[in-house]
Amino acid sequence: MNRHRILVTGGAGYIGSVLCPRLVQEGHEVCVYDGFFFGRKPVSDLLQKPGFSLEEGDIRDRGRLEQVFRAHAFDRVIHLAAVSNDPSSELDADITRSVNLEGTRNVMELARQAGVARFLYASSASVYGLREESRVTEDLELQPLTLYARYKGEGEEILSGLVGRDFEGVSVRSATVCGMSPRLRLDLTVNILTHQAICRRKISVFGGDQVRPNVHVRDLVDFYTLLLDAPGVSGEAFNVSESNATVREIAEIVRDEIDGNIPIEVTPTNDNRSYRLDASKVTRQLGWKPGRGIVDAVRDLAAAFADGRVPEPESSRYRNVALMSEKLDFWRRFA
Repeated sequence: MNRHRILVTGGAGYIGSVLCPRLVQEGHEVCVYDGFFFGRKPVSDLLQKPGFSLEEGDIRDRGRLEQVFRAHAFDRVIHLAAVSNDPSSELDADITRSVNLEGTRNVMELARQAGVARFLYASSASVYGLREESRVTEDLELQPLTLYARYKGEGEEILSGLVGRDFEGVSVRSATVCGMSPRLRLDLTVNILTHQAICRRKISVFGGDQVRPNVHVRDLVDFYTLLLDAPGVSGEAFNVSESNATVREIAEIVRDEIDGNIPIEVTPTNDNRSYRLDASKVTRQLGWKPGRGIVDAVRDLAAAFADGRVPEPESSRYRNVALMSEKLDFWRRFA
């Protein structure tokens, strides 16, 4: 296995704090570049590991980014940093544009300028919008409906324009992520319903017939690890999803795992948006598919609650839009 010098932007976040320990364990040199809006604790244990470093900074601060690229001879970049999810992105359009578009442009352009060989970009399955097609595959035209999805798609365009013989780029269009992380989020479908079942002894579902694609955070980490050296992937986009399930089906899985007596309360809704994802391309092209399902995510979360690893579960720290609403000035520094 090749050893790489990897920059992970947003490495202290929900996905990054699962990914970085994996990369360190495999012997890579890893540098996290993060504004630490959610704090350093999710990756603080890694500071004792050889080859791991933290660099505090904002991806909109081009000068600071240039310093980091000059100080480290990265050959891989995994770009996770973003204002994450639709509600957070709608709080302030200027902030979202500055982070998810202009900040992303900074990281991509400077990575190419610094001689990085491969760039892995965390896009999103939301770039497809609402589709009538039963199979939402990578060759469909992007039809983003939200600011978050729009700028994820435009980030893919920027990357495509930079890709060449000496700069490879891959876009990862992930389904909704679930499961336990050192920087836990309880504002994602599976995680929300699991929290409700454990802490409130009741699961609340609006509508329930809406379809959502899902992927376990550790499977997504496996995929990013695979992409570090996978052949023939430059210029490609990959859907990453384990399954499509209705919100009601997810609620029933959660209930059956936690306690079959927990009631599921269904409230009618006018929002019947369904999102499906076909992730067969990655299996055909790379021979890979997720190995964990919704049940695994629920079990991981339940174990974390039981072990006391989720203190104050009602806190805004676990919910991006709530915490960001409280601290918008943090994000307005470069908007």
